[in-house]
Amino acid sequence: MILDKKYCCLLIITQFVFFACKQHEKDTSHNLEQSKNTLAYVDPFIGTGGHGHTYPGATAPFGMIQLSPDNGTSGWDWSSGYHFSDSIIAGFSHLHLSGTGIGDLSDILFTPATKSLDLANMPKENKLKPYVSSFSHLNEKATPGLYTVYLEDSKVAVGLTATERVGFQKYDYKEAKVKSVVLDLAFAVNWDTPINTSIKVEDSVTISGYRHSKGWAKNQKVFFISKFSAPIKDAKLYTKQELAENSMADGISAAQFFFDTTLDTLEVKTAISSVSVPNAKLNLESAANVTFEEAQKTAQKEWEQALSKIQVTTAVDSLKTIFYSALYHSQVAPVLFSDSNGQFRFSNDSIGSAKNFKVYSTLSLWDTFRAEQPLLTLLNPTVVSDIINSMLVYYKQSGSLPVWTLYGNETDTMTGYHSIPVIVEAYFKGIQGFDAELAFEAMKQTMMQDKRGLKYLKEVGYVPYDKVDENVTYTLEYAYNDWCVAQLAKALKKEADYQYFIERSNAYKKVFDAETRFMRGRSYDGGQFRTSFDPKYSKHMENTDYTEGNAWQHSWFVPHDVNGLIELHGGKTSFSEMLEQLFTESSEITGEEASNDITGLIGQYAHGNEPSHHIAYLFNKAGKPWKTQFWVDSILQTQYNTTPNGLSGNEDAGQMSAWYVLSAMGIYPMNPASATYEIGRPLFAKSEIKIPGGNTFSIVAEQVSKENKYIQAATLNGQPFNTTTLEHKTILAGGTLTLIMGPEPNYKWGLD
Repeated sequence: MILDKKYCCLLIITQFVFFACKQHEKDTSHNLEQSKNTLAYVDPFIGTGGHGHTYPGATAPFGMIQLSPDNGTSGWDWSSGYHFSDSIIAGFSHLHLSGTGIGDLSDILFTPATKSLDLANMPKENKLKPYVSSFSHLNEKATPGLYTVYLEDSKVAVGLTATERVGFQKYDYKEAKVKSVVLDLAFAVNWDTPINTSIKVEDSVTISGYRHSKGWAKNQKVFFISKFSAPIKDAKLYTKQELAENSMADGISAAQFFFDTTLDTLEVKTAISSVSVPNAKLNLESAANVTFEEAQKTAQKEWEQALSKIQVTTAVDSLKTIFYSALYHSQVAPVLFSDSNGQFRFSNDSIGSAKNFKVYSTLSLWDTFRAEQPLLTLLNPTVVSDIINSMLVYYKQSGSLPVWTLYGNETDTMTGYHSIPVIVEAYFKGIQGFDAELAFEAMKQTMMQDKRGLKYLKEVGYVPYDKVDENVTYTLEYAYNDWCVAQLAKALKKEADYQYFIERSNAYKKVFDAETRFMRGRSYDGGQFRTSFDPKYSKHMENTDYTEGNAWQHSWFVPHDVNGLIELHGGKTSFSEMLEQLFTESSEITGEEASNDITGLIGQYAHGNEPSHHIAYLFNKAGKPWKTQFWVDSILQTQYNTTPNGLSGNEDAGQMSAWYVLSAMGIYPMNPASATYEIGRPLFAKSEIKIPGGNTFSIVAEQVSKENKYIQAATLNGQPFNTTTLEHKTILAGGTLTLIMGPEPNYKWGLD
């Protein structure tokens, strides 16, 4: 209740006031008026509470810099460095994760200080460090590309903004007698541990250095350069907890820089690189003569362009807030990783160079292949092409496609190889700019490895429970990956490969238990199902058959062969009955070590984690599309809201929000690689998707309301439309899908 009370003030983001800067107030107000249809509805604080794990700070679309406050707390709900429940800020670092379930980054932390501090022998607990400050949410604001907060202890107003490769900070010191900035490269939270750092004063306004660390990214190297808007009058550099004697500090280092006492405001611009300080300098050149206000305007313009690609019409402002905040969160990750000269660092410290494309990292593929990547095929196919080329350079360096890359490091986090559906989806959606033959080679070689349970898939046709944890999930996801490989093999006329992988895509049938009608773990020798079985039982990661879930949630992942799954259940009637039971079963999760990721429960359906995201759309294939409409509506109404607790689970680099963006418009890619969408329940009277190239595709929902959630009839470009599947090429061509909505199901619509 305290959070809700404080948060009411945050909903009114109609002016972006940077303290004591009247011209900035004027410019911001003017820009807001121009962008009122999109930016005014975005609330970056959505997801910063609960288990959303988002950050509220400033970034450009898919930008290299994520400049955001860090509370200094380590913990699962502080995976992004910030949680709305906290009341102090340690500082503002330049790299953050959006909505992940593991915490890392928070590199290159700055904060203002108004007294001389002893940075030697600082306490290990971040909240006890001498530069932290309390703050109030009443004095904190955020909008795309801009974050402001007032630090109560130091009495400094802080503003953050960012362009593609540069972060900008602005400090208003008001009447403080000491005007200084602290840089703490030893600051670390969650999985991150600094290994070596360096700070160098290059000239009166420039500092540079690096921070090398290990954590989730096992070999992370961040080089930086920062320029101040006023000369440094004095500097105290600390190395290995001691005051350094010169202008360079190596080891686990920190520094305090002092400025003229008559100074009112100070700007700091920082560029980073994974390669070197000289590369960071090249990245900074794009902002050499750019002020904070100019950078903020650029960021705002870029976000307006990114968000205006979809226009929704509704009389309910809260729905616009949820929608445009989701559209925003869908485009903060993955993040740019290559420098302005195309260079980037591999985890083995070799330096790669990208030509004619940008390299991206923070590829949360287990999550994003489901909805975020499909959304990007509509909004930004160039980014999709660059992501695929990024995955291919990782393949050429490592010999397999990535699983989950963080700052150029393969983390091997999560099951399956979902770079594969991303590639196949792009190919069948006509996205250009990558080598399809190389992509197929990478896909085939990846799926023919022995590691991560693939050896057993080749030997016995499934991943056994007595050999590999999370084996059922691996089996189901590899079956889908194999189907994707088969489809590209067929398109490239590789018949033998097609036959091999299409046969392997039936692996899901080998873990289906006809007696219980759940997917279950089988042993290596003899293929016996695990003897003890409770479909509600969950155990996190170890000695478990399922990834972050249970049998109820994982037994539906056969997006490539739903008809085959229906047959295993004995037909559409029994299939849809059990599918209905998923949503109406009690929400009890058994097991003392159940996964924390099982959240957002409707029955045993868990919207707070990705394996459930396609399930409501399976009713379409069972001949009961009105049930898809009913349950999609239930999810839309209960799992998202406008508060910091507005996400029912981890944002997961854009997936949770992308589900909402697509589903609220009335479509969802149940099988992304099929290049089709299933039709669900639209929330808006009209959704207009501006296709790159000039076409517009509109989804019109006549008479839509909270009560009118069922489709009565439909037309596509004026012609009767009586199917639940919409092809991607139809959207690209432009036109209008009109859905007539009503309060009761039409049991005949969508069955052709």
